[in-house]
Amino acid sequence: MSYKPIRTLFELPTEENLAPGHRMCSGCGVTVGVRQILLAAPKDVIVVTATGCLEVSTVAYPYTAWRCPWVHVAFENAAAVASGIEAALKALERKGYGKRHPVIAFGGDGGTYDIGIQALSGALERGHRFLYVCYDNEAYMNTGIQRSGGTPYGTWTTTTPFGKVRPGKTEVKKNLMGIVVAHGIPYAATASISHWKDLMNKVRKALSCDGPSFIHLLTPCNRGWRFDPAQTIRIAKLAVETRYFPLYEVENGVYRITVPVPRPKPIEEFIKAQGRLRHLLRPEYADALATFKKQVEDYYSYVEMMTKATSSK
Repeated sequence: MSYKPIRTLFELPTEENLAPGHRMCSGCGVTVGVRQILLAAPKDVIVVTATGCLEVSTVAYPYTAWRCPWVHVAFENAAAVASGIEAALKALERKGYGKRHPVIAFGGDGGTYDIGIQALSGALERGHRFLYVCYDNEAYMNTGIQRSGGTPYGTWTTTTPFGKVRPGKTEVKKNLMGIVVAHGIPYAATASISHWKDLMNKVRKALSCDGPSFIHLLTPCNRGWRFDPAQTIRIAKLAVETRYFPLYEVENGVYRITVPVPRPKPIEEFIKAQGRLRHLLRPEYADALATFKKQVEDYYSYVEMMTKATSSK
């Protein structure tokens, strides 16, 4: 794969494909991430968006915040529709009627981990050339902060309240990257809105692939995570600095940690910064806190292990 890496902000275009004036919440992590992705992508990109926060807040009829071709589809079929667009463009190019445009599909954790995983799996298996971005705010924020397969253990949501019986959600966060990588696609990566250059370069690398690519993007939600809107980037950065959300890429089966964290900050700094997890610091939830910390440590160790195991490829 060949791509032009981004080194400074001055290399980026001044006009954005996501216009101001949308109705996303103040401090919304999704908006920051989408703007960064579209600035890194070619101007002629075609966007497919599943139902979710991004969709309902950018196209309040009769208005739209999109300056590029954009398609809204149902919760479950963003990857399938992106596949059809990519196949149609490929056929038109073959017949001499134009060129292939880059295609990016956006889906939240609900529309990716849960409702849309079947369509995503099929698209990856068929080998369509498009980028799928899961913007992960770790719950169904658009419909009322219900738990999803991307919600971490011990988290308060409206469907997993904490109390005497349970510490919040009792299931582990699904290893979405592991599922995607198992399809043998050319490129998959994690990213955080706090590390803009890392994200943008991963977008450019993903779009240069001759096949499907995937980016798992952490996008903190101040409404669902319960923190001050001014703290969005700080929370996203803490997620990386505490090893809660490791930043790495898998290129043709080879793992590489793109932002190493040799001396992580205590995970308690990440936990205490947000109301959805802060209860884990209470004495009565000591066992739940220990479980949460172990899951974080185990996942980072897993990524380190895979990096060492595949580095000789």
